[in-house]
Amino acid sequence: MITLCGFAISNYYNVVKMALLEKGAPFAEELVMTGSKEESVLACSPLAKVPFIRTPQGSMCESHAILEYIEAAHPTPALLPVEPFAAAKVREMINYIDLHLELVARELYPQAFFGGTVSDSTKERVRKLLEKNIAGFKRLAKFTPYIAGDTFTLADCVAFNNLPLVGMATRVVYGEDMLAAAGVDYKSYTKLVGERASAQKVVADRKTATTRNL
Repeated sequence: MITLCGFAISNYYNVVKMALLEKGAPFAEELVMTGSKEESVLACSPLAKVPFIRTPQGSMCESHAILEYIEAAHPTPALLPVEPFAAAKVREMINYIDLHLELVARELYPQAFFGGTVSDSTKERVRKLLEKNIAGFKRLAKFTPYIAGDTFTLADCVAFNNLPLVGMATRVVYGEDMLAAAGVDYKSYTKLVGERASAQKVVADRKTATTRNL
């Protein structure tokens, strides 16, 4: 059985958790915070990042690799198309959201979510990047009704857990939700995906974990 290690406030943890729930795969959860110095953690995740998983075959870190493993180990229900090009387009969407939206917006999180501050130069640089990258995202995203087409895929696990963070962070720091301002109707999309049992479980567990950390 898979043991998913991390914490329920982490969006990357929740991406993997949502995929496992969609698969109906049996898994356990183990609370592990980032930055651990414990050898048992470093042996699985050398940079002490979460999530990582433990399996009967060994451990694995990096969320994209974990998603690929889950898809191969639990092929039904499929969260990647069988046709190679369509599958690659799902992976393209996953990479784009992670690298060009969430990772860029992450520089705003200290001020948006944790009571810190971000320098004016960082704000200006991030805003310019996001303006360009959101315009590119609009060209890739389908919303028909799912992010990569008419079928729920791994890309939806990523989008559901990441797009709201981008919207919230930019609203707090810049005074406007840059996704919504650019015409990305992600709120209707997340409402649709939020009706899924996997999404409801992830959201409920995240709220519980957030309350405990207040």
